[in-house]
Amino acid sequence: MTAATQGTLTLIRGNPPPKITPRLSAVSAPVLEVVDLVKRYGERTAVDGLSLRVAAGSVTALLGPNGAGKTTTVEVCEGFRTADEGTVTVLGGSPAGVRHRVGVMPQGGGGYPGLRAEELLGLFSRFYAHPHDPRQLLELLGLADVARTPYRRLSGGQQQRLSLAMAVVGRPELVFLDEPTAGLDPQARRATWDLVEALRADGVSVLLTTHLMDEAEHLADDVVVIDHGRVVAHGTVPELTASSQAFVRFTGPAGLDVEDLLRSLGADCVGKESPAGTYLVEGPDGPQLLAGVTAWCATRGVLPEGLQTRRTLEDVFLDLTGRELRR
Repeated sequence: MTAATQGTLTLIRGNPPPKITPRLSAVSAPVLEVVDLVKRYGERTAVDGLSLRVAAGSVTALLGPNGAGKTTTVEVCEGFRTADEGTVTVLGGSPAGVRHRVGVMPQGGGGYPGLRAEELLGLFSRFYAHPHDPRQLLELLGLADVARTPYRRLSGGQQQRLSLAMAVVGRPELVFLDEPTAGLDPQARRATWDLVEALRADGVSVLLTTHLMDEAEHLADDVVVIDHGRVVAHGTVPELTASSQAFVRFTGPAGLDVEDLLRSLGADCVGKESPAGTYLVEGPDGPQLLAGVTAWCATRGVLPEGLQTRRTLEDVFLDLTGRELRR
């Protein structure tokens, strides 16, 4: 085990996530406020009256299907695009005026192909008055062994982790992470989660977009679901997944007689098969519902697999945005 300390960044492998403390400033909550944002591209409206808030020291997940307006919203908040209507306030000012206090991890990396990893991170660190030690960030994110490798020769996962390092090297107060674990292996993904949790523990605010529902469930204090450029749901994970009805989901052979199953359970139960081979049943009494479903399956020689008795964030997301594929 090795340990290295500079300022408030401590590297101790195997211990809890290190402290990543931002530069201190007097910023009142919320650190990000978007009110009635509209962004158009020609005749297409990408963001249509969207409003959201990010509280200080929190992680907010912005979820939505492809084309929902997530990236456009984030780019306006970062100051890379201008709003057609509405207001965006970041750390008490305009997005363009506070870029030195904000970290950005865009989709697609954003590195210079010919620069080595250590050179690229060192270059970014010199944009800030009190950056973290680039060498320690490379170590933290498992990039020390490729520090002298040109960016273009890094694997996709290594480029992704280097992009994350560039986003936090300046000790930002607010970090925008656009799909931060896309393409990462499980170990790198967990390391990224640890870093996000460390940022939050030290008062850094995070707005992340992700298509991974378990990532949002694990990390987010608040979740904002958007579709067609509008907010369709907002709340904590427990608030969004709460239901007055008991819930049983299972998988089995496609084409089971759902109507017969519902008759056996009673008039207060509803259910469906969607997609094929996946069954959802809801009713007023959880224990009786589960017992009734498994009994019905047993009498028909069906082994229900993947039994699930609570709604997940993915269930809520699909209910809100539909199950059809988006381009």
